[in-house]
Amino acid sequence: MSSEPLEPPTGGDLVYRQRRPVRAWHWLNAFTVIVMLMSGLMIFNAHPQLYWGQYGANHEAPWLEIGSADGRGYLQLGPVTLPTTGVLGQVGGQEIAFPPLVTIPTSYDLATARAWHFFFAWLLVVPGLLFWAWGIATRHVQNDLAPTPEELRPRNLWQDIKDHARLRFHGGEKARRYNVLQKLSYVGVIFGLLPAMVLTGLTMSPDIDAAWPWLLDLFGGRQSARSIHFICAALLVAFILVHLLMVVLAGPFNELRSIITGWYRLPKERAE
Repeated sequence: MSSEPLEPPTGGDLVYRQRRPVRAWHWLNAFTVIVMLMSGLMIFNAHPQLYWGQYGANHEAPWLEIGSADGRGYLQLGPVTLPTTGVLGQVGGQEIAFPPLVTIPTSYDLATARAWHFFFAWLLVVPGLLFWAWGIATRHVQNDLAPTPEELRPRNLWQDIKDHARLRFHGGEKARRYNVLQKLSYVGVIFGLLPAMVLTGLTMSPDIDAAWPWLLDLFGGRQSARSIHFICAALLVAFILVHLLMVVLAGPFNELRSIITGWYRLPKERAE
């Protein structure tokens, strides 16, 4: 056997980038989150207003409201009111906050939407906890997801932001690892947004509040928890849209092959 060290991979080489648990959890989570978002929008349709505090009632002013008046849809965000006819509030002659195109089920049915939402919540929580345990035990979190102190230096962060804005993605050996913006977004979603959504969802349950009253103190009341739940969902949708855009811009075939088979062809290093 040769004692010569193997040369590091370069642009054009096919490398194994995504391990099987990462790929499995990615696709299960993608499906689960989509179902929960769509069923959650149907649940929101039952009372399309958001409040801060413990209770929230019809006589209190919501900080967000989606509604319809005189046959016209509107979105009210604090003191600002935006016309949304055909998109929100009034769609196809129907007074409904979110249209059937983006809800599960497609016709108004709160009980069925809650059943879908609660069932898929288990598919979010249990595999998520298993992924956490696997990621920490195998050091996937520490080695692949956690940014290094060097990456977090303001100069490096700013450079990565500029590179993304110019669509100048990493090539060669650098492309084998997540860049710092990817790491920050993935860590933020996995250890921030998703846990926050689970905890705020639990806080909206009277039974859970009776068992764990500290949740109400943590989020400032049931209505505040509902508002935070909705904000986290909106941030998650924004993450998904940006994630899909980056996949398209970076090369959809190569990126999809990586998350389906694990194999990824390193892009050529760009000339400076």
